[in-house]
Amino acid sequence: MTPTALSDTDVAHRMADAARQAILPHFRAAGLQSDNKLDQGFDPVTVADRAAEEAMRAVLRDLRPEDSILGEEFGAVEGRSGRTWVLDPIDGTRGFISGTPTWGVLIALGDQNGPFLGVVDQPYIGERFIGSPDGASVTGPMGQHLLKVRQTTDLSEATLFTTFPEVGTAAEAAAFHRVADKVRLTRYGMDCYAYALLAAGQCDLVIEAGLNAYDIQAPIALIQAAGGIVTDWQGGTAHHGGQVIAAATAELHAAALELIQQTA
Repeated sequence: MTPTALSDTDVAHRMADAARQAILPHFRAAGLQSDNKLDQGFDPVTVADRAAEEAMRAVLRDLRPEDSILGEEFGAVEGRSGRTWVLDPIDGTRGFISGTPTWGVLIALGDQNGPFLGVVDQPYIGERFIGSPDGASVTGPMGQHLLKVRQTTDLSEATLFTTFPEVGTAAEAAAFHRVADKVRLTRYGMDCYAYALLAAGQCDLVIEAGLNAYDIQAPIALIQAAGGIVTDWQGGTAHHGGQVIAAATAELHAAALELIQQTA
């Protein structure tokens, strides 16, 4: 099959397969080392992050050479098609180096209007979540299933996720906790897997701050394909990152957004 005959979804699957092969030999490996990308704080990167992004970029060079690329580890490459692949080879490297299987490979494809194809792949569990204009599905140990967000409309019945207990700044944490105080259950530390669980109908809200484009574009496409909503904390587009709220229903989104936007 020629490269042009492959669908964008086919290309995304090939990239996810290549990333899996690059990453899995390093997961839970004895002696795995990580470098810190920050002068202050801790933002780890490993050989697995770099190898996975290199493997995905190699697929794109062969199959989509006209498209642009934005990746966490190796930056941007300008293309000529008006389309951009946005890559996070391991979202949740802190979890990866801790041995927890909640990290994932993020692949998004978008244009000037934002992402329209998104993959959240968890190589160790063997789950691949994918969302596109054709809908959302997951393939894993239990087979393949269509995805749809659950229809929770009341905050008091909702399950809320975020990655870091501190969320972001003190003001952002206060805004998050105004929502957390109203929900049934709050859970922490899931990275991109929280967004996949929202698309799968297992939780209802994800609220985060300080994200980059490569952290959120694949989850946006996945959740929207499953019927959910993703915006920034002002209700606008979130595909550039920053403050993000993902919700299963419009009612939950509006209720959470109202609390987030309250002033002291």
